[in-house]
Amino acid sequence: MSPADGYDVIVLGEVLVEIHSDIPLQRASDGTPLRLSFSGDALNAAAAAAAAGARTALFTLVGNDELSVPLLDRVRALGVDTALVRRAERPNGAYLLSADVHGDREFVYWRTGSAASTLGPADVERFTAELSAARSLVVSGITPALSASTREATLAAARIVHDAGGRVTYDPNFRSRLTTPAEARDVLAAMAPYTGLLTPSCPGDAGTLLGTTDPGEAADRGLKLGAAAVAVTAGAESVLLADGSGRWRVPVPRNPDQVDATGAGDSFTGTVTARLALGDGLGAAVAHAVAAASLSVSGRGGTGHVPGFVATAELAARAVRAESLVREKEREGER
Repeated sequence: MSPADGYDVIVLGEVLVEIHSDIPLQRASDGTPLRLSFSGDALNAAAAAAAAGARTALFTLVGNDELSVPLLDRVRALGVDTALVRRAERPNGAYLLSADVHGDREFVYWRTGSAASTLGPADVERFTAELSAARSLVVSGITPALSASTREATLAAARIVHDAGGRVTYDPNFRSRLTTPAEARDVLAAMAPYTGLLTPSCPGDAGTLLGTTDPGEAADRGLKLGAAAVAVTAGAESVLLADGSGRWRVPVPRNPDQVDATGAGDSFTGTVTARLALGDGLGAAVAHAVAAASLSVSGRGGTGHVPGFVATAELAARAVRAESLVREKEREGER
């Protein structure tokens, strides 16, 4: 793809080697079976964006070790372009997890000094043309928390995309093992003026970074920081949307086949960004995103199940019809 073509979505961040345990980590022992895969917030979001129909590229550094070959093969198999991926003489980051459907996941990370943590402004400058031509950029708070250079790279990429007329989606994705609340708030304040859609979780991100666990107040504070629109997610509950025109809620359709909630928030972020880039309005894009996130929990690991857009659109349509019926019954009861 040439710069003139432009990507619908570029996702900036780290791909991790994922080692998955079916039992709680504190009960692990010799002989505990483990599964190897690849994940991380950036790959999860990129896979979701590609599945939603967007021309999607991953912008990152990967290690020059043996696992880089299957890692990049997996990225391509998910429909994500690797033209913006470079190699570095560093190891790939990795994590071990056990998970449940409620998102109460246990993680052990090995990412200090990883290839992606060395990403810096020079890497952004190398791909200025691609960033300028992109319709949108996805980045989470994990990326600027990896190192001082990744923070600079995140802000530089956001400025380029924003100034060129693209949309930046920023998921604060606060992780206390990577950064402090004060540092994460500083990054949020710096990113917000470039952000077309801010997607904080509630109560997690909202309580720590926005000082409130009320979704409406969190949305208002995100807008005051400079974000053009805010989608406050609350797990399996509804998503609260807010922009200059007002507030409204989008219900999350229930998935009866829940296996693992890892990556559901990333699926939401990637899908909503893709659908906005492809022309959906904010409400429709979020409806598709909550459907994709709901379906994604049917697989193990961050990219264990990436729903195709046909299934996503069908679930979103059913959810809208169900909501309309509920509202009609409420109106009838008021008569």
